[in-house]
Amino acid sequence: MAKTGFSLEIKGLHVSVESKEILTGLDLSVRQGEAHAIMGPNGSGKSTLANTILGHPKYEVTDGRIIFGGKDVSKLETDERAKAGLFLAMQYPTEIPGVTFSGFLRSAMNSVQGRTEKRGDLLSVVEFRDIVEEKLKVLKMDSGFLERYLNEGFSGGEKKRAEVLQMMLLAPKIAVLDETDSGLDIDSLKIVALAVKRMSGPSFGSLVITHYHRILRYLAPDHVHVMLGGRIVRSGGPALARTLEAKGYGWLRERGGPRRK
Repeated sequence: MAKTGFSLEIKGLHVSVESKEILTGLDLSVRQGEAHAIMGPNGSGKSTLANTILGHPKYEVTDGRIIFGGKDVSKLETDERAKAGLFLAMQYPTEIPGVTFSGFLRSAMNSVQGRTEKRGDLLSVVEFRDIVEEKLKVLKMDSGFLERYLNEGFSGGEKKRAEVLQMMLLAPKIAVLDETDSGLDIDSLKIVALAVKRMSGPSFGSLVITHYHRILRYLAPDHVHVMLGGRIVRSGGPALARTLEAKGYGWLRERGGPRRK
């Protein structure tokens, strides 16, 4: 797809957690209209990258920059990054008792879209229902799901569908999906992957973090990257994911450690 619009540029990123360095000089570029995937073994820094992009306070940026739409967002709060057009589908969504899923979704849409009670342009319940019903059908979710408390008692598959539903409703410029495929059976994996694929277009860029090649069969990313030791060490096309599936990561280490193709 043609390169256009916003881009997420990560330059020389170093990140520490509790004084331990996890990301060690990571460089990455994702543009609207592109689909990227990051693969790597446990402990390579994939989830640290995802959480850092959206500004989780636990992750300290000690060097480098996160540029989004030409602006350094490294010091912005998470909600400010979301309003700018970034989104994170979390690996382990938090349960929030007492807050209905529908109420959360409508509030999030109003916030990200800049709607306010003062201006009188908040989404009404009827308007929200009209919008969300179509998305529920894509994800094969029952409308009764909306009245449950956010993530409370949700199965692993339900939590992942709920995250993707949020993404579809908020329509970010660039979305990061942190192991959205983990814990999904084959049917749920296909539904979630095709829902993400449905968003593909010149105004949507994605960065999918995964251990496995199977979700990439549906998403067909333009670019595949390998993380080792807190850095991107190899980048390529879809064939790289198939190689990793067949050979694992040992061959990259054996070839002399980190390097970019």
